[in-house]
Amino acid sequence: MKAVQIMSFGTADVLRINDVDRPAPGAGEVRVAVEASSVNGHDVIVRAGELKMVSGRRFPIGVGLDFAGTVAAIGAGVEGYRAGDRVWGTVHPRQRHSVAGAAEYVVVPADRLAHAPADLSSAEAAALVVTGSTALIALRDSVRLASGERVLVRGAAGGVGTAAVQLAHAMGGHVTAMARDRHAEILTDLGADEVLDYRSTTSERIGPFDVIVDTAGTELHCYRSRLAKGGRMVTVGLSASALAAIAASSVHGSRRIRTFSANPGTPVLRDVADQVTSGALRPVIDSVYPLADIAAAHEAFERGGVVGKHVVTVPRSSL
Repeated sequence: MKAVQIMSFGTADVLRINDVDRPAPGAGEVRVAVEASSVNGHDVIVRAGELKMVSGRRFPIGVGLDFAGTVAAIGAGVEGYRAGDRVWGTVHPRQRHSVAGAAEYVVVPADRLAHAPADLSSAEAAALVVTGSTALIALRDSVRLASGERVLVRGAAGGVGTAAVQLAHAMGGHVTAMARDRHAEILTDLGADEVLDYRSTTSERIGPFDVIVDTAGTELHCYRSRLAKGGRMVTVGLSASALAAIAASSVHGSRRIRTFSANPGTPVLRDVADQVTSGALRPVIDSVYPLADIAAAHEAFERGGVVGKHVVTVPRSSL
């Protein structure tokens, strides 16, 4: 089968589409025929060598945190799935994989899967696996958004941002989206009550907010100051400066900056599917690339300025 692998750390040109053995599911595992994956920040920083403690330095390293497709084979002890079932899921972000979601087949534990929403194509499903899970955990579990609260979403046009705008709106929040002016129409359509251009809006001129969801990982101390009394802030845009701001906030005040590593298992994936079925959440796709062009998808992700996700489709044995 074909699988995208990192052969050395570096820019997108280190990605290779290699012929590898098709993996067999062990006890408690499922083999999925992958139809689509997406490009996530995790994939890019692993490729760049910024997560060596997780990925290790032994090559090749698999690419693709998430996937959507159909069940191809089931290991001993797995219940609830049959061959041909449409599923979505993730590989474990803190484990090393020689084959991951950007491949014709992937094997994962059954507790990292759920049935995909029936009304979504595999490309649409792949666009929501990580983004929908991250946004749901951030709003529901980390900051516990309540109806009527004022919410700021920074980086609102990205994958997690577009999901957060939708879910915050569905949860009854008054949503302010921060992005580029040209993205105002689609963000309003997704549920934003107000859209601010991040290039011309300074933190001192906005707020206060009950909740801030940050995907940028910059100027966190400035935006933290815009929290109302009892306000909560969560960031999923981690960097050295972000980690410093998170640490400082836990020492110097009750309005600490929260963060987490999204690692969705079956329960969260089911909850995201329920949000899709209810109409509260829909995928937003910026562009779709065939697996053969995954390097171009990584380059587009790194350029930024997108609305939603870059999705990679996996045609069967066509490379």
